[in-house]
Formats: sequence, structure tokens, C-alpha cells
Amino acid sequence: MASTSPSPPPRIWSLAWPIIVSNISVPLLGLVDTAVMGHLPDSRYLAGVTLGATLLGFLYWSFGFLRMGTTGLVAQAQGRESANEVRNLLGQSLVMAGVIGAGLILLSAPLIELGLWLLDGSEAATRLAREYAEIRLLSAPAVLANYAILGWFLGQQNSRVTLMILVLTNCVNIVLDVVFVVGLGMTSNGVAWASVLADYTALAFGAWLVLRRLPQLGGRFLRHRLQKLSAYAELFHVNTNLFVRTLGLLFAMAFFTAQGARQGDTVLAANAVLLQFIMLTSYALDGYAHAAESLVGRAFGRRDWEEFAAIVRSAAYFSLVTAGVASGLFAVGGDALIALLTGLPEVRETAATYLPWMMVMPLIAVWSYLLDGVFIGTTAVREMRNSIYIGLAAYLPAWWLMQGFGNHGLWAAFMLFALVRSLVLIGYYRRYRRLHWRD
Repeated sequence: MASTSPSPPPRIWSLAWPIIVSNISVPLLGLVDTAVMGHLPDSRYLAGVTLGATLLGFLYWSFGFLRMGTTGLVAQAQGRESANEVRNLLGQSLVMAGVIGAGLILLSAPLIELGLWLLDGSEAATRLAREYAEIRLLSAPAVLANYAILGWFLGQQNSRVTLMILVLTNCVNIVLDVVFVVGLGMTSNGVAWASVLADYTALAFGAWLVLRRLPQLGGRFLRHRLQKLSAYAELFHVNTNLFVRTLGLLFAMAFFTAQGARQGDTVLAANAVLLQFIMLTSYALDGYAHAAESLVGRAFGRRDWEEFAAIVRSAAYFSLVTAGVASGLFAVGGDALIALLTGLPEVRETAATYLPWMMVMPLIAVWSYLLDGVFIGTTAVREMRNSIYIGLAAYLPAWWLMQGFGNHGLWAAFMLFALVRSLVLIGYYRRYRRLHWRD
């Protein structure tokens, strides 16, 4: 069997492993947040942070195109060996991040009220979530600027910088979580302030790294590329489709959380614990997808289709192995992981009831993670957008039909969403291959 497996080029792994480590640090932060809140004497604190974090995730990752779009366009500019373009894409992305971040702060009150109304949690959880979100939104400019900086470095195949920035951010956040909640006796507000301070720490560090990189890169900033709206046309085109795509994906997650909230704070908290398992897996799989983004983008910029296909095969090999390992770990150690995250007996028991879904999810969703990376690298973003909305067209009717099965019905509908997304992206990739090159 081993002799028939493709031998992945070392550069895939050398680029992917720092991304995997840095990506895993993100859900580990979520695990710490969940564990800190889960060990407080009332589940409403965990429920409040879950609602608030879902809302902030929706708002911030609506603008995740500042990371994804920057990576794909910078990787293609690298393939064309255009240092000026690489520089100016960073400048344009940072301008967009600053404008959008300021807008989010100015509109924070109506955005929070609308979001919490849609999530429809209990009165106690909603009150805590509002306080959490009001604090977290203060870091909007830093969060979005960090997306642009991370995307810029990743597009240049500099994944170790991504590792340094994200590990620093999450270490600061975790330490402050413990200091504020355990040391100072704060609750959900302590978790929120820890995140704000960590985000601005990351921005300062990322800016320093950018200033070190620019002299090595060469080229120069072109004033008209930063000041004229027409110069942003390509970035707007890519980012608009990514924005619509991300809205659909985050709606799917928010809808899932909201339906869990309607079943009570215990179900909401149990789902929050299990979603951390999914996030852990997805960030590990995204490591290979992010590696594919920059490598595929460079190959696409050079129109090297043989290299393109080899990169996709190698990333698929690693992704499938990782998905299988994750599924096995959840089957063997899922109960122990749940116990680490919460000491509340009713939440542990409820989460264990739905644990089998965690064993299935990695094997279903692996293709969507991988092919998202491929399509970001080629900036074929309409296909990514379409896969989300075709998946939603299956997800929502399935949930409606299976409401009688309670939370199991909700998880089944969510699995269908992931399955349809994967199948649609596989279909698009096969079509893409036929259009551009032959095996």
C-alpha cells in the first residue's frame, strides 16, 4: 500500500507545518476560552462567550477576504516576479482594513443588537454576550490589518512569519485569559479584554516584520495604486466574491449556533464544546490548504500546469491522512477531551451524546478545505462562493425536515452542508482541469 501512495514534495510540508502549528494555536485559544468559562459555576458564562464569539466571528470573518484575497494575488504577483505589485497589494489591503475597521467601531451598537437578536440566546447569555462584543469590537482595525499582513506574508511563501505572529497573539491571549478570569475574578469581560490586547500586540509585531521585509523585497510603492479607487478594481473583484462566500459560510455557523441556543443553554454549551473539535480539525487541514494557496498561486502566475497538479496531489495526500487521524482521535479520546473543556456534568453528558458526529466530520469536509486553498491560489473565487450557497440550499431544508430529531437533526443537516460543499468543489476542480490542461 505504501508504495502506491504519492511521495509529497518536501516543500509542501516545509511550508505547511508552520501554518498548521499557527492555525492549531487559534482553536487552542478557543479551547482555553471554553475551559475557563466552562469551569465557572454557571453555564450562562460559557453560553454568553459562545454567543459573543459567534457574533464577532461573523463580523470579522465577513472580511476574511483581506487575508485570502491578498494571499492569492500576492502569490500570483510573485510568480510574475513583480516586486512593485507585491508591495502595493499590501498597501491597498491595509487601507481597506483601516477603513472597514473604523466603520465597524462606528456601527458597533446596531451591529451588536442585530446580531444578538438573530442568535436569539437566553436573556442572561445575551446580556453577557453584549458586554463581550462591545469590548471585542474595539480591536476591529487591528484584527483586519493582521489579516492583510498574514495574507501578504503567506502569499510570499513565508509561513514562518505567520507562525510567529499567530503564536505570539494566542500566547498573549491565553495568558491574559488566565490572569483576568482566574487571577482577577473577571468573567466574560476578562476574556474579551484579553483578546483586544492580544490583537494590538500582534499588529505591532506584524508591522515591525513588514518593515524588515520591505528592503529585502525591492520595488516601490506607487502612489496612484494607493490613492485612486480605480486601482483597487482587481482587489475589489476578488474580495467581493470572497465577502459573499464568507457571509454564507458564517451564516451557516451562526444558524447552527442559534438553533442550538433555542434548545437551551446546556445544548448551546455542549455544541460549543464540540465545535471546538471541528475548529481544531479545520485549522489543521487548512494548513495544507494555505500551503496550496501560495504554491498554486505561484504556479498559476507562471502557467506551470504540471507543477500545479503535483501540488494539489501532494496537499490532498497530507489532508486525507490528517483527516483520518483526527477522526480516530475523536473516536478514542473524545470523552476525555470533553472532560478537559468543562466540569459541568450536564454539559459533559450532552456533548457525549453528540460526539459521534465529530468522528464523521473530518472525512466529509476534508475536500472543501483543500479545494478552497486551490481556488484561492487561482483567485477562482466564484466557484468557492457558489459551493457555499449550493450547500446552504441543502442545509436549510434538511434542518427543517429533521427538526423533530432535535440536536441530532441539526448536526445531520450541518454534515449535509459540509458534504454538498465538498462534492461541488470536486466537480468544479475537475472542470477546471479539463479547461486548462490535460493529465
